[in-house]
Amino acid sequence: MKEEEVNRCQIQEWYPKFKSVSIRTLIHELPESFVQYLLDDSGPFLLPVSISNEDALPNRIHNPEEEEDYQVLEGSGDEAEPAVPPSFPELELKIKESVETLGGAVFPKLNWSAPKDSAWISTSGSLRCTTFSEIALLLRASDSLIHDLCHAYDSCSDKTMSRPPNFFLALRKWYPSLRPEMEFRCFVRGQQLVGISQREVTTFYHPLCEKKNDLQVLIEEFFNDNVRLKFESEDYTFDVYVSKNELVKVLDFNPWGAFTLSLLFTWEELEQKPKEEDDLEFRIVESQCAVRPGLKTAVPYDYLDTSPGSGWDQFLRNADEELQRQTKSPEAGA
Repeated sequence: MKEEEVNRCQIQEWYPKFKSVSIRTLIHELPESFVQYLLDDSGPFLLPVSISNEDALPNRIHNPEEEEDYQVLEGSGDEAEPAVPPSFPELELKIKESVETLGGAVFPKLNWSAPKDSAWISTSGSLRCTTFSEIALLLRASDSLIHDLCHAYDSCSDKTMSRPPNFFLALRKWYPSLRPEMEFRCFVRGQQLVGISQREVTTFYHPLCEKKNDLQVLIEEFFNDNVRLKFESEDYTFDVYVSKNELVKVLDFNPWGAFTLSLLFTWEELEQKPKEEDDLEFRIVESQCAVRPGLKTAVPYDYLDTSPGSGWDQFLRNADEELQRQTKSPEAGA
């Protein structure tokens, strides 16, 4: 893999070429001060001060006494002073304008990655954001964005830098009606489409089994008409979404191999596929037994631990108690 192949997959590089066949997106170059804020882990977790008085967690109950108890101080003794949160007024105003332009709700993404691993911390449990504060919370809480910030070129044979000279924040219009089962990852080798995989592999969607052949035709046609001659790399992956009215939209591009998930394939399988047009393989989760739960970890580790006393164990107990309560209630038989 070459640096230029990784660079082509940055959203600020590919989106202008594919704007007409993608979802609506506005892109802002980030000031270096904000990049350093995302990288700084030397002090307490602080969100930027909002000039609009926006709250990243608007539904929480504020208790001044508790907030004072949990305030983190640097230093010791009487000289200790509370850490001062940063402020990015110019960036906040630009983002606010873009959010309004995109209909009031967006999901954020840096050059390559979205903060999917921090979705659990938002009030909606998703990447949906309506304010600068919510965006800053997701970005600051994400570990996966460290890839973009520090390790994007680690797999390059001609590596000359550890990070790109500039970082960008892409704000993508939030569509609440999007169905996760209709997103697919396409694998291109030697400029030939050799594999398609269901993108959301943690769930079995029975209707996909019936639509599989038709979806393959749609995605193949989209690749030949809109992608093959426009994207310059020989080997790469791209993600698409197929709408109810059978329109195909490109969502993302990623390098071949390295940090890109191969989903229902293995990279060894894909490498061995002949570069022939009639050898395309389309894989979906075809039964409940074939799901891949390990490929979705957008919750803290404690919630993946099911041992007695763990967060997930307690959640299951609470859910079971609630189910029993609803079953016994008078309304349950209505």
